Amino acid sequence: MTGLFLKERSEAQVGMGQIAVVTGEQIARSVLGSCIGVAVYDPRRAIGAMAHVVLPQSSGRAASPGKFADTAVSWMVDELTKLGADARKLTAKIAGGANMFNADGPFQIGKQNAEAVRAQLSALGIRLAAEHLGGVHGRKVTFWPKCGTYEIEAVGHAVVKI
Repeated sequence: MTGLFLKERSEAQVGMGQIAVVTGEQIARSVLGSCIGVAVYDPRRAIGAMAHVVLPQSSGRAASPGKFADTAVSWMVDELTKLGADARKLTAKIAGGANMFNADGPFQIGKQNAEAVRAQLSALGIRLAAEHLGGVHGRKVTFWPKCGTYEIEAVGHAVVKI
């Protein structure tokens, strides 16, 4: 399932490669490791979307648009504008990108995911308002489109709201 449209006061659990579109009082939640949780929203319209990006590039592979940074962000922008969002006013917040195995080397997928998401946001002219990236611990994230709050819970750390 690529997008979830929810009833008022409901909650979407956003799994790997998925995207949830949420409005008003709805919330989106996800659990992240090296993946990136991308929240894109229109603060004036109280609508947003959250993607659970697994890999930086689709390289032409067919899959759910939420799986890759290069397809997730543009899919969210398209869906939000269909719902009345102003693409010029969209804002993003991102979290995740942990180095889950605390290892060095060329395959730092969390870092690559973060760089790819930032590049896509920049290419589409979406302002990145805040980020909570890196480290060696997974995160639970919750996104509220009504106020744009993105709450991050990381193991052994205080809850952070960005």
